[in-house]
Amino acid sequence: MAPHRRSRPPSPMGIRTPALATAALTSVALLSQTANASPSEEPRPSLEEIEKKVDDLYRQAETASEKYNAAKEKTTKQKKRVDTLLDDVAQRTEKLNDAREELGTFAAAQYRTGAAAPDTASLLLADNPQDYFDQTQLMDRLTSRQKQSVDDYVTQQTATTEKRQEASESLETLTRTQRSLKTSKADVQRKLATARDLLSKLTTEEKARLAAIERQKQEEAQRKADELARQQAADAERRRQEAAQGTGTSTGSGSASGTSGSGSATAKADKALAFARAQVGKPYVWGASGPGSYDCSGLTQAAWKAAGVTLPRTTWDQVNAGTTVSVNSAQPGDLVFFYDDISHVGIYIGDGMMIHAPKPGAYVREESIYYMPIHSVVRPA
Repeated sequence: MAPHRRSRPPSPMGIRTPALATAALTSVALLSQTANASPSEEPRPSLEEIEKKVDDLYRQAETASEKYNAAKEKTTKQKKRVDTLLDDVAQRTEKLNDAREELGTFAAAQYRTGAAAPDTASLLLADNPQDYFDQTQLMDRLTSRQKQSVDDYVTQQTATTEKRQEASESLETLTRTQRSLKTSKADVQRKLATARDLLSKLTTEEKARLAAIERQKQEEAQRKADELARQQAADAERRRQEAAQGTGTSTGSGSASGTSGSGSATAKADKALAFARAQVGKPYVWGASGPGSYDCSGLTQAAWKAAGVTLPRTTWDQVNAGTTVSVNSAQPGDLVFFYDDISHVGIYIGDGMMIHAPKPGAYVREESIYYMPIHSVVRPA
């Protein structure tokens, strides 16, 4: 009899042929390659997208800087108020203690004369000593000076309680503002760190291309500034001719920028401009207001302070600190505000140009007002 042939047991993986095994291994390898390659295959943003992202981050950082400036200014004012209130409360408390001691002597005197036997402790702990004296019928036995002392004590006690409450509320407000200050500071630092990280990853070629894009932007802004300068000069010449024809004199009252102003206002603007020019080359530092570094609103505030004019600290307040004029009527010393959120400001120097503290990593410099979208122009004086 022929021996029975034993069948081959199936493979452990259930794969019966070399072809199927090869196909399965290939699939696994492809899946592995796809999984490993997916992160590197994410499309890298274009240089234009990176530039826009960095610009947006700088703008967001500047907005956060203005929030920081506002919170810092508010904190300073609130701290002064709290200190004043606490000093006031301390003085009032001292006077209140003296008055309480005096009332205690009155009670002791009544006790010694036998007119009444008030509990001195109850008197001193009473919410209203006036009521206590009334209830024990001591008021009739007090002299006019003693009665006045009771009235003064009640008045001082009420005023001191109110001041203590006011001081407590001011402390709570100060604490909230300090938290806001800390949040704004962290926000600025985070935005700037992200921008620096994006720029650090650029190749040498990309940095060169980015510099070329920046030059084109500046050239276009300068072209618009030159156009404004020509228009303002033409307007000023036309006014001079009209004034000469109307008055018989060739002396016009218009300035080179086309807007007349008092001698006092012009003198103040000249002082503000002289100060701003002296700051050219100093670094932008967010939250700084001089003398070694500035942010945008810190520079304009310091410039006009040198002219004897007090401006608020932030761009959002400075935009309301004067008279709004048209761009074509801008004259040296005017404040030029930028972006819809009014997050940047510069000081106009004429011919479509300004001095401003641009952004982190840059220095105070002269630049066309058309480098950024203009919001409005304001004349402080």
